[in-house]
Formats: sequence, C-alpha cells, structure tokens
Amino acid sequence: MAQCCINPSILSADFVNLEAELRRISNADAVHVDVMDNHFVPNLTIGLPVVQRIQAVSPVPLDAHLMIADADRWAPGFADAGVASVTFHAEASIAPIKLARELRARGAKAGMALRPGTPVEPYLDMLPELDLLLIMTVEPGFGGQSFLDLTLPKIRRARAAIDGSGVKVALQVDGGITEETIVRAAEAGANVFVAGSAVYGAADPAQAVERLRAAGSR
Repeated sequence: MAQCCINPSILSADFVNLEAELRRISNADAVHVDVMDNHFVPNLTIGLPVVQRIQAVSPVPLDAHLMIADADRWAPGFADAGVASVTFHAEASIAPIKLARELRARGAKAGMALRPGTPVEPYLDMLPELDLLLIMTVEPGFGGQSFLDLTLPKIRRARAAIDGSGVKVALQVDGGITEETIVRAAEAGANVFVAGSAVYGAADPAQAVERLRAAGSR
C-alpha cells in the first residue's frame, strides 16, 4: 500500500487563530486549504491574500483545493504563491490539461478534483498530467458532512487506472473522513486523506492526525 498521508482541512479550524491552529497539526503531511467563491459551491471562505499569509507561517506544505469557477484564470496565481499543491475542479476548467501543465510549470503539483457524481473515466487519459486526483466523498461546499459510500466504486476504478498507467499519482479523498470511514476509503485505494472535523473537533488535533494515519495504514 502507498504511504498514508493525512492533510487536515482548516475549514474546521478557528479562523481567528489560524497560525496557532496550524501549529497544532505540525505532524500532518500537509494542510488542506479550501478556497470557495460562492459560485462554484454555495459557500464563501478565503482567497489568495489569506492563502499567501498561511503559506508564510505554515509548518507544513499547503494543499490548496480550489472550489471556484473559472479555475483556468485563477488557479495559476495560487501556484505563484508557492503552495505545494494546487487542485482545481474538472467541472470548473475549460482546458484542464493546459491548466495542469501551467501549474507544474509554475512550481506546484497539479491536482484535479471530481464531484461525487462526476465519472472518472473521461479523465483517465489525463493521469500523466497530474500529481494528484481528488475524489470528493461529499458534495463540495461545507464541512461536517457524512461520507458517501457510493463513491467507493469510483475510488476503486481510479486506483486500478492509476496502477495500470504506471504513473505516480496520489489518490486523495475529501469529505466525511473519520477513523472509521478512512478504513473503507483506504481499502478502496485512496492514500491521501483530507479530514476537517475529525481533526479539529478533537481535543488534541495532533493525536487525531496520528490516529487517522494509523487507521488508514492498516
């Protein structure tokens, strides 16, 4: 099994004290930063200026998840900000191959996300252009939702395609990840896990990261 990576989402953190909240998860593999524009999803979070400040103080790499319209226009700016990984939604990009190449050219890993109802098959030829494929396990927009088991077959198909392609692409899942659901997602083939409330809802977020990592590595 590929290494299990835990990327806590700051969507469930205390936004007034983000720098302190980041220090509480310094043992994580990366911090997942949800950027929402109230157009692509019905929620509004933070934009590029805040991400730039998070980048400046974070003890771990940034994994930016752009739930925004017109990704082709806006995503490259996040790569320019120095974040380690930029993930755009396939549904929000007109030219996803061009965008993925541009993100890589600007020094970021290129990730592409799919909503629960978006099939993975039309995008499998793109795997060599990607560093990360994100299968949403809830409808994007709000934290605290329950894991959708109906996404497990899609995760399995994505894992089979990645393994068959011979390219190194991380398979990330985001939404409803707990110590219980991470086991099912890992068995289906995911190896990078985004968890918000399961981490920041715990008394000790760092310990929660370790528990999730152990559960996802069984």
